[in-house]
Amino acid sequence: MRALAARENPPLEIEIDSAGTGGYHIGAAPDPRSQDAARRRGIDISALRARRVEPGDYLKFDLVLAMDRENLHALQAARPRKARASLRLFLEYAPQTGLLEVPDPYYGTERDFELVLDLCAAAARGLITELQQRA
Repeated sequence: MRALAARENPPLEIEIDSAGTGGYHIGAAPDPRSQDAARRRGIDISALRARRVEPGDYLKFDLVLAMDRENLHALQAARPRKARASLRLFLEYAPQTGLLEVPDPYYGTERDFELVLDLCAAAARGLITELQQRA
């Protein structure tokens, strides 16, 4: 998302962060297979570190996106009453994919990691387009 926004619409001012609903890998770098797939696209994600969604995220951000319904439900359950953030599935911004959930590539192959990046790029472009229209 950061790479696409910087490349395709540099004047668009957006803050992007990533976090999970579970605390399984807090502080860990992305899976090496994710890093390899991103690197093949000219994107370096090696400096990212896993963190868990915090209550303050719902106040800080306008939009919190989930990769699948299970995580969306977890985000909804943890959402503070005074939260300003809207919650949506990321792939709602990529209706052309015919999917609503990004599949977890963890137990898959290199091709599965590439598919996830393709889906995320499509959704990121859709979101960037919507943000451009609002601006």
